[in-house]
Amino acid sequence: MSVSESPVSITATDGPGQPIRTPELEELYRGFEKELLVPLWTEIGGLMPAQPQSEAQPHVWRWNTLLPLAAQAGELVPVGRGGERRAIALANPGLGGRPFVTPTLWAAIQYLNPAEDAPVHRHTQNAFRFVVEGEGVWTVVNGDPVAMRRGDFLPQAGWNWHGHHNRTDRPMAWIDGLDIPFQYYADSTFFEFGPDEVESRDAPERSYSERLWAHPGLRPLTQLQPTPATPLLAYRWEHTDRALAEQLALEAEGYTATVERGHAAVRYTNPTTGGDIMPTIRTEFHRLAPDTGTATRREVGSSVYQVFEGRGEVTVGATSWTVERGDLFVVPSWQPLTITTDHGLDLFRFSDTPVFERLHQDRVQIDNREGNVQ
Repeated sequence: MSVSESPVSITATDGPGQPIRTPELEELYRGFEKELLVPLWTEIGGLMPAQPQSEAQPHVWRWNTLLPLAAQAGELVPVGRGGERRAIALANPGLGGRPFVTPTLWAAIQYLNPAEDAPVHRHTQNAFRFVVEGEGVWTVVNGDPVAMRRGDFLPQAGWNWHGHHNRTDRPMAWIDGLDIPFQYYADSTFFEFGPDEVESRDAPERSYSERLWAHPGLRPLTQLQPTPATPLLAYRWEHTDRALAEQLALEAEGYTATVERGHAAVRYTNPTTGGDIMPTIRTEFHRLAPDTGTATRREVGSSVYQVFEGRGEVTVGATSWTVERGDLFVVPSWQPLTITTDHGLDLFRFSDTPVFERLHQDRVQIDNREGNVQ
């Protein structure tokens, strides 16, 4: 390979720790380029910064803009094989137009017209659905029909057959979250087509997985081995809502029940381990009571929030927005986050934290309260 064909380009510069620029140094650098070699001394500032410097940027997507665009796609774009899903990904403005909301996470609005089927497939990417409004779609996972309704969280672990069908005369939209970017960069993804139509047209009130697993604190003796992802396919809004309301009620009674004053929060967990619902994704729900402000928080790894209900002010780094029902915003790695609300705010959150915890690279810093946590 000639130097002109090499993808490596090295420029001699003057600066601390850099060698004196000489013809001999330039010749050395051309030799490096030819042999596809890069010296650490020219790259260390970018490769090993003092703290995370994500290329992802803080950004907000407005639900009242996303939903009409998704509806227009519903009129123009088929949902069958080829396009596979009518899913419209959020592209972070700092990631070069890739359909990635952060370097490790993918988020999209998916739209299904009345009486439509989203065909069956499976993939190694871990996924979930969260419903901010509407009902009438069933997702069918390995033949198990699971109802989708407002406030429901529906995990979908990798390499399970799944499709969706809309049984109603109304369209429905929801958000999808996956670890597509993580598996894409790791070169670990597999994908396989299934049938064009879902395996079951049934529409039961409760899925098989809920009948077996959705009993708090109770575990079937036929299922005692831990599983890498949750076997429960629906975490229903009524349970989430009640848990959050009780935390705030207990706080008012003088008990220690909230993560900070006026801030109730729950984490969706795998009932076989008590850990995260998936190996690469953490999901939570947060409720801020009226006249509440959070401490400023930084953490390694990125997260995405969707407003479920209410209105509030969000500051990520130097960027601030007013957010309301349905809006989605992204918090890149190590960017400070603060949320305040006058009237109350419910937020669904997902993040890549489990990846960094397993690699022992997680770090959290919380300011504006007594002591920092690191």
